[in-house]
Amino acid sequence: MSTLSPWTRRDPFAEFDQIVRRAFGPTARTSGFTPAAEIDRDGDDAVVRLELPGLDVAKDVVVEIERAHLIVRGERRDERAEAKDGRTLREVRYGGFRRSFALPAHVTSEAITAEYDAGILTIKVAGAYAGAAAKRIEIASTADTPALEAAE
Repeated sequence: MSTLSPWTRRDPFAEFDQIVRRAFGPTARTSGFTPAAEIDRDGDDAVVRLELPGLDVAKDVVVEIERAHLIVRGERRDERAEAKDGRTLREVRYGGFRRSFALPAHVTSEAITAEYDAGILTIKVAGAYAGAAAKRIEIASTADTPALEAAE
């Protein structure tokens, strides 16, 4: 550890960058981002909500069924620039995402509807819970099994 003095100035951001580079190395890849998801039950229907603020869902988001999975994938491309006092601040956020949710075997693509409002993608899977009532399983017991006794 170094000794602090009033003449040396430490840059905590540079130290953080060094830690990240050591931990992940030059071959580390980022996968973009993972949108937050919420799954609710509405009667026999499942409702999946994903937070996708600022996306153009017509161009950048795909909802599909593949091998009994609901898949939502896309890419976020967001670039902003602000000029102030002769300086330009540019912020670029981008990255692909993919979320997958298992579906019951009886669900088809006709049972799925999707809408986007205020940054939330809402996907309704009609009949996802139909016929999914809990079934109680009886436990068979044999009379020959000795009862356990407490050790003294």
